Amino acid sequence: MIAPEAQEMLSRAAAFSRWLEGRSTARPELPEWLIETLRAPVLAQEMAAFLAEGWHSEEELKRRLRRLRERVFARVMTRDLNGLADLSEVTRTLTDLAEITVRAALDFHHRDLAAMHGEPLDSQGRAQQLIVVGMGKLGGGELNASSDIDLIFVFPEDGETAGPRRLSNFEFFTRLGKRLINAIDDKTGDGHVFRVDMRLRPYGDSGPLVSSFAMLEEYFYTQAREWERYAWIKGRALSGDRIAELEQLRQPFVFRKYLDFGALKAMRDLHAQIRREVARKDKADNIKLGPGGIREIEFIAQVFQLIRGGKLASLRMRPTRTLLHQLAAYDLIPEVHTQELEEAYVFLRNLEHRLQYLDDAQTQTLPHDIGDRIRVAVAMGFADWEGLEAHLNTLRRRVAGQFEQVFGAPQEDQTGHPLAGLCEAPEGEALERLTAAGYPTPVEALNQLITLRRGSRYQNLAAANKTMLDSLLPPLVEMAGRFPNAHETLSRILTLLEAIARRAPYLSLLREYPQTLMQVARMVSASPWAARFLTQQPVLLDELLDPRTLLAPPDWSQVKEELRQRLGGFKGDVERQMDELRHVKQSETFRLLAQDLAGLWTVEKLSDHLSDLADLLVEATLGRVWDALPRRHRDAPAFAVIAYGKLGGRELGYASDLDIVFLHDDPHPDAQEIYARLGKRLNTWMSTVTAAGILYETDLRLRPDGASGLLVSSVEAFDDYQRNHAWTWEHQALTRARFCCGDRAVGERFAAIRAGVLAQARDGAKLAAEVREMRRKMHDGHANASGLFDLKHDAGGLVDVEFAVQYLVLAHAALHPEMSANAGNIALLGRAGGLGLIAPEIAAAAADAYRELRRRQHALKLQGMEHARVETREMQREIGAVRALWGAVFGT
Repeated sequence: MIAPEAQEMLSRAAAFSRWLEGRSTARPELPEWLIETLRAPVLAQEMAAFLAEGWHSEEELKRRLRRLRERVFARVMTRDLNGLADLSEVTRTLTDLAEITVRAALDFHHRDLAAMHGEPLDSQGRAQQLIVVGMGKLGGGELNASSDIDLIFVFPEDGETAGPRRLSNFEFFTRLGKRLINAIDDKTGDGHVFRVDMRLRPYGDSGPLVSSFAMLEEYFYTQAREWERYAWIKGRALSGDRIAELEQLRQPFVFRKYLDFGALKAMRDLHAQIRREVARKDKADNIKLGPGGIREIEFIAQVFQLIRGGKLASLRMRPTRTLLHQLAAYDLIPEVHTQELEEAYVFLRNLEHRLQYLDDAQTQTLPHDIGDRIRVAVAMGFADWEGLEAHLNTLRRRVAGQFEQVFGAPQEDQTGHPLAGLCEAPEGEALERLTAAGYPTPVEALNQLITLRRGSRYQNLAAANKTMLDSLLPPLVEMAGRFPNAHETLSRILTLLEAIARRAPYLSLLREYPQTLMQVARMVSASPWAARFLTQQPVLLDELLDPRTLLAPPDWSQVKEELRQRLGGFKGDVERQMDELRHVKQSETFRLLAQDLAGLWTVEKLSDHLSDLADLLVEATLGRVWDALPRRHRDAPAFAVIAYGKLGGRELGYASDLDIVFLHDDPHPDAQEIYARLGKRLNTWMSTVTAAGILYETDLRLRPDGASGLLVSSVEAFDDYQRNHAWTWEHQALTRARFCCGDRAVGERFAAIRAGVLAQARDGAKLAAEVREMRRKMHDGHANASGLFDLKHDAGGLVDVEFAVQYLVLAHAALHPEMSANAGNIALLGRAGGLGLIAPEIAAAAADAYRELRRRQHALKLQGMEHARVETREMQREIGAVRALWGAVFGT
C-alpha cells in the first residue's frame, strides 16, 4: 500500500473517530506507524513481540500494555472503517489483545509474588497457577471495540505457598488477582487497557475475589441462579494448566444431561428484567439491550444451547455466528431465520463498533447529535441518517419477531378454560361439562381426574410442578374428549402426566409448546403400546415439537453421521456413549412409530427401516467397543456380526430382540481371546440396562454348538460346523442370515459359506420329514387353548409360511441358486412360483396371506396385545392359502 493511499485511509478513519484524531495529534509517531502497517491485520504474534521488548518494572509494564492497546485499537479501527477488515477480524484481534495483555500482566505479577512468598502448592506439592476465566464476549472470542472484559478468577486447590514468607493459596491468588486488575484497569496518563468487571464471580460484588475448584463447585450446585448458567456458556479459561478439571465443573452446570425446557422460562424472565431496566432508563435506542438488539439474538441462540447442549456436544461452542450455523444444521431454527439473524447480528455489531469508535466509549446507544448521526451513517455506508435508521429498524423488527416466536410466553393461566376446576366444581356441573366435551360416561372421566388430584404423587409435588400440571390438564382433557375412545385416551394421558409430574423439564416442554399436546393425545389414543413407550421414555416428547421432522422419512446416512458426532462428543465416557446409542434408537423408533400410526408405512417397509436402524446401531457400538478394547493388535477388527432371525430377514418389529452370531478371520495367535473379549463387551454394551434403558435384547444361541459353543467362531470353524455338524434346523436358520456389520471381507466369506451350505444336495423326503418334525415341536411349545387363532404359531399362520419357504430354499437351491438369496419370504415365494417349484397361484395367494397376517399381527401389537390372536373366521382366506402352500410343499 503506497503512502498517499494509506494517508487517505487514515484521514477517512479520523473523520469518523475523535479518539483517533486526538491520539494522532498527541502522538505523531502513531499515524506514521499506521501508514507503514495498515496493509496487514494485527496478529497475536506481533502483539506478543511488542510486549517482549525490554521492560522491567510494574510501571513500565503498565505503560507498555497501554501503548499496545492504543496501537492495536487504532489499526483495527482504521482497517475496519476502510473496508480492509470484516467483523471477524475486528473481534478476533480485540480478543487476542485482551488475552495477551492479561497473560502478560498475570505472568509478571505471579513471578513477583512467588519471589516473595513462594509458589502456591497443591496437595501433591505441585505449583498452581491462577485460572483467569474470560466471560461474555471475551469468552466467546467476540470482544467489541471499547468493551470492558468480564473475568472470574479460579484456582485448583487450597493450601499454602512454599515460602519464604508463606501465604495461604487463597491469599496469594487474591493478591495476584488485585494486581492483575490494577495492571489492566487502572487509568494512567496512557489510559487503561480494558475496564475489568468482576461482578459475574460467585456471590457477585459481595463474594471473594478468587474461588477454589471446591468452592466453585459448591456454589454452582447450591447457590447459583439460573441466569448464571447462561453467563457461563461463554466462560473460557485464558490461563492456567488445569483447565480440563474446570471444564468438568462448568459443563455439567451449564449443560444438563436432559432436555432442559425450563431454560425457556428462565431466560424469558431474565430478558423481561432487562427490558424493564431498558424502559426505566429510557434505553430504547440501545442496539444491544433494546428490542430487536444484539442481546435478543444471543438469547435466541443460547437458549437452544441450554436446552440441548447436554445431549448435543456440538452445540457447546461459544461464538454466536458459529452457533447460528449449527442450529440451522440441526434444523432447530429454519436456515432462512438463522440467515436473517446473522445478517442482523453483523450489522448491529458493526454499528456498535462505529458508535464506540467516535470517542472510544463503551456505548451501544444511538447518538442524538446531528453531526454524530451523519458520521455514523456514512461510516456504515449510508448517505444519511434516515437511510441507516430505516434499515436498522427493519432488521430490529425481524429480530424482535423471531425472539417472540421462540420466547413468547405460553398461556399458563387456564382458569378461564371451560374444563378448568372440574375437581372443585359441583359434581353435576362437572359432569355436564365433561359430557359436552365428548365423554360418553362423564362419571368415569371425573373419577380419573379426582384420583389423580388426590393421589400421593400429586399431593407431594413441588408447588411449581403442581402449577404446571394444573395448567396442562384442561386442554388435555379437552383434546382427549375429541377421540372416539375418549376415556382410554384420557387414562393414558393421565398415566403419562403422573410419570413426568416430578420432572419439571417435561412439564415445561408441554407448557412451552402447546402444539405438542394434540400430538400426544393423537398418539396415545391410537395405540396403548405407543402410550406405554412414550410414558417409559418421556424424553421423546421433544420429537413432537416439529411435525416436519417427526413425519419426514429417515435418512440413515445422516443419522449415522449425527450419531458419530454425538458419540465423539463423549469420547472416553462409556456410560454417556451407551446412553446416546439408546437415545438415538428411541428417538428414531419413535419417529417411525409416529409415521406408522399416520399410515405412512407398510409393515414390510417399516421392518426394513427398523432393520436399517439396528444395523446402524450395532455397527456404531462395535466401533466404540473396539476402540476402547485394551491390547488391540490392529486398527480395525477382522470381525463381523452376522444377523439371523427377524434382523437377518429384515422383518424386525418395534420390540424384537436380535439373533446374532460373531465371526472372525484373523491369523493372529491371540485372535480367539481378543475377539471373545470383543464379542462379550459388544453384547454387554447392547444388552445392559442403563439410565436410558436397553439398546437391544440379544440372543447368541444360534452360534455353532449353541449356548455351549464358543462366543466367537473363526470362519474356518463356522464353515466346518455348518457343513459337517449342523442340524437341519440350523440350516433353516441360515436361510435368513446375512452380514450385519464389521469387516466386509469377513462378511463376504460368510456369504460364500452360506451359499455353499444352502446349495448342498439333499434328500427331499428326509429334509421334509425333519422340517415337519421341527414344526411340530414348535407348535407343541406354543399351545393355544384360547379358542382364537394365533396368527403366528397356529397351523395356517406365519410360522407355516416361514418353514415352507425354508424347505423350498434347502431343497432346491442346488439347482436354482437364486432361491438362496436372502430376499424375504414374499419374494422367495414369487421365485418358487416362477420356477415351477409350486403352482404360481398357490405362491401368490400364500404371499398375500403372509402379508396380511403380518399386518394384522402388527396392528394387534400396537394395541398392546400380548398374543396376536383373532377369531378364526376373520382369517379364513389367509388360513386356507397357507394350508394350501403347506400341502403343495409337504403333501400333507
